[in-house]
This record gives sequence, structure tokens and C-alpha cells, in this order.
Amino acid sequence: MRNIWTIAKREYDNYFNSPLAYVIALAILLPLGIYFSLIMWVSAQQAFAGGGAPESTPINWLFVFLMIFLSPALTMRLLSDEARMGTLELMLTAPVRDFELVAGKWLGAMLFVLSLAMLTLIYPIIMNNFVTPGIDWKVILSSYIGLILVCSALLALGVGISAVFTNQFAAFFSTLGLFFFLWFMVSLPASYLQAGGDVLNYLSLSTHFSQSMNMGTINLGDIAYYLSLTALGLFVGTTAIEIRRWR
Repeated sequence: MRNIWTIAKREYDNYFNSPLAYVIALAILLPLGIYFSLIMWVSAQQAFAGGGAPESTPINWLFVFLMIFLSPALTMRLLSDEARMGTLELMLTAPVRDFELVAGKWLGAMLFVLSLAMLTLIYPIIMNNFVTPGIDWKVILSSYIGLILVCSALLALGVGISAVFTNQFAAFFSTLGLFFFLWFMVSLPASYLQAGGDVLNYLSLSTHFSQSMNMGTINLGDIAYYLSLTALGLFVGTTAIEIRRWR
């Protein structure tokens, strides 16, 4: 566990030593800030007409949607760049297990995303002071749990793909293609199939979050789905590192 934390801390610090962290932070926080302002403006107009309270769950949905496109940039270099520069071989000679290396890389990226997610907590806090008696914090909690699980799965899959490639751009586009398929494409045929549609919907990244956890419902199946993807990504990454070690 100490090795995982050491690697994670190093990767977390490395993000802020390059422009990548600031570009991704801006690409996430700026649209969220604009979207929040629009929600508050529309809610203020509706308040005068007796409308309902504002909701912050659409902001979390936008966060996750942006992560589909931005998380490949966070993970593409984590292991592929190490292999390209030859530093991966040096790391493999250190007293670090393959899983610890992969998990540490994943945790470093996860800590960065959690830092951004914590900044967005200001939005439900402001909304809670905007209405009486306040917003439904159970829905907010469910939405944030879903956000964390989705990001965990995305980053783990990204790290796993990064371990397979030695070119970070190949890792980026492969990861982006996988995420695009899991978010947009896998559930498209479900409405046209008489059988098997439920299976395709279950495999969709968006279904578990948009139609369940972001709506305030936490099901064991949703949690198991995202944890399974996280475990799959870490397993693929660990296996790829073991293959490199024994070449």
C-alpha cells in the first residue's frame, strides 16, 4: 500500500508540473461554471413565476460527459510514455509489484479528478441557500457517488490501455474510441432488438449513471458494473506490465 501511495503522490504532483492539469481543469470547470450560471438564471426567472427549485445533478452529468473526452488525455501517458522513454524498465527493477505500479498510476489520476469534483461542491451549497427548505442532499450524494464510480472506471480503463501501447497518441485514441462506444454506441441497438436489449443497456456507461445514480437511486447492479470496469482496467494494465517484464 505504501508503494501505491508513493506512486500516486508522484503522479498527482506531476500533473501540476505540466500544463495538462490546468488545461483539463479549465476544460471542465469553465463549462460547469457557465452551465451553473444558466441554471441559476433560469431558476431565478421561474421563481418569480412560482417554479421549482434548481437542481445540481445536471452539472454532475456534464462533468461525467466531459470526462468521456478528457480522461483519455489524463491517462494516455501514464504507462505508455514510461515505456517509450525506457523508464518503465527501470521501474520494473525496483521492489514494486506490477499491480502496485498500475494501481498507483490510477490512484494519482483519480486524486486529480477528485480534486476537481470537490471544487464543484460549491454549486449544490449555493443552490441549497437559494431555496427553502433546501435541496435534496440524498440525491446529491447519490449523484456524486455515481460520478466518482464513473470516473474510477474511466481512469482504470485508460490506465489499462496505456499499459498496452508505447505510443501515447495510440493510447489516447484507443481509449477515446472505447469510451465513445461504451457511452454512445453499445445501447443504440437495444431499442431495435426484441431480445438482448437489457444486456446492451446494462453494458452502457451512461445508463447506470444518467438513469439511476444521477436520479438519486443507488442499485447494487450499478455499483457492481462500475467496480467491475475498474477491476478490468487494472487487471489489463497489470497483465500488460507482466508481459513486458518477461519479454
